[in-house]
Amino acid sequence: MDLFNSALGRNISFIRPAYFILSGFIGLPYMKYYYVFLFFVYIVSVLGNTAVMAVIYLDHNLRTPKYVAVFNLALSDLLGSTSLLPKVLDTFLFNHYYISYNDCMAFLFFCFTFLSMQALNLVALSYDRLMAIMFPLHYQTKVTNKSMLSLIAFFWLLAVIATLTGAGLLTRLSFCKSVVIDSLFCDHALIYSLACNDNFPSVVTGFFLPVLILWFPFAIILFSYLCIAYTLSKVASVEERMKAFKTCTAHLSVVGIYFIPSLIIFGINSKMHQNARIISLSLTSIFPTMLNPIIYVLQTQEIKISLDALILGIQIHIF
Repeated sequence: MDLFNSALGRNISFIRPAYFILSGFIGLPYMKYYYVFLFFVYIVSVLGNTAVMAVIYLDHNLRTPKYVAVFNLALSDLLGSTSLLPKVLDTFLFNHYYISYNDCMAFLFFCFTFLSMQALNLVALSYDRLMAIMFPLHYQTKVTNKSMLSLIAFFWLLAVIATLTGAGLLTRLSFCKSVVIDSLFCDHALIYSLACNDNFPSVVTGFFLPVLILWFPFAIILFSYLCIAYTLSKVASVEERMKAFKTCTAHLSVVGIYFIPSLIIFGINSKMHQNARIISLSLTSIFPTMLNPIIYVLQTQEIKISLDALILGIQIHIF
């Protein structure tokens, strides 16, 4: 079987280009305005996620398992947007379309690792809500800061290993023809489609990674909320049901913003025009990182109270 012969067991030299070319949009005028728009989205994302992390770090009352996960979500959003947007803006606002082979692999690794962590952080938050609602009397013993940190550390390890596997297999490919990547960034599927040797291991990896990082987390979150709905259905008081459900609204909003567009785009990706695919992927990658901190500030009472107290303290200190 020749499945991994190109990667293992043979002394084969691979043809690696000195650079790739990121083509971006095709035939659309005034796209620099779109990149300027993405720049402002990035600034809001950085400010919002930094504010959420600062509030959680400074308020000792928020050092709970739930907010450990929220802090990590904000960190992943900040790192994800920072790994993607500055390079995209440098490429297309300043016409630096050429990216070296090694830089492209690093670009791919960091983008996909942090995007993967956004989905996995939502799994951690769904686990927290599930335990809080199904086992309210035992929540503090079942979900601790240590157990939440262990779960998040496992997710980071999973994201890094999964992305390293995909990027590592790309290094076993030879590129003899085109080096043009029809995207804003170094997209895994578009890179292995350019290879002129056996790319079947990368094709298989390209199929399983979205299942592992996107579909499987979504299934876990969906199952957790089915369990939550079943538990709440047995609560006699409507007021108690609504009170418990309100603790999930911020998480549900973030889940919807992240997963619904992502699942639709990945489902019809091959049928989309290049320009439509690029716009969809760029907005799906960057908009959740901007909206997540806004949602958690507006819909989470504890963060709103802590933020108000922090602002009041700063005002008193200044005046």
